[in-house]
Amino acid sequence: MSRDYKPAQRKSSASSNSKGSPFFTGLLVGLLLGVGISVAVAIFVMKSESPFSDKAGRPKLEPDEIALPKPEPKPAGQTGSEKPRFDFYTILPGTESQVTEQEIKQKEAAPAPTQTQESYFLQVGAFQTEQEADNMKAKLALLGIEAIVQTATIPGKGVWHRVRVGPFADLNQINSAKSDLAQNGFKADLIKVNSPGQ
Repeated sequence: MSRDYKPAQRKSSASSNSKGSPFFTGLLVGLLLGVGISVAVAIFVMKSESPFSDKAGRPKLEPDEIALPKPEPKPAGQTGSEKPRFDFYTILPGTESQVTEQEIKQKEAAPAPTQTQESYFLQVGAFQTEQEADNMKAKLALLGIEAIVQTATIPGKGVWHRVRVGPFADLNQINSAKSDLAQNGFKADLIKVNSPGQ
């Protein structure tokens, strides 16, 4: 008996190709639904009145009423003289005073006394990168010590970022802060800063 060695064709593959991919079918259905819902919402919004416009509450004004301002009636006591809008033209000349040459010479001869107020800082470190200075400031903050970073340009050395604690006004505060820093392993240098008094 003879045997047929030819493979048989599968009918399932032919039927799946005719249906198409399920992804594209879902995409097409989704797009159609989206367009349909958008059109329905647009029609609904266009037909309903907007809550932001007050068409019914406003009376219709004719163009003549809008363009012309109503003149204010003047009281019987006033004629044509109105109070000027700005009166500093008359006030300012009255505030001027004459200065003699002798007064000018006295002011030039006596320089204003300048008071300097001394304040002290404890400098914990100076770094060339701002990131290192911020790291040191964060370490001090974890210990409960408030520090500031000051940036200074030093000729010949470049930009330095100083980490300082303070300002302090009296010796007890300085010694207390310096001992706290030393207990936590930080070496601090005392810096005196003169600032002009106010």
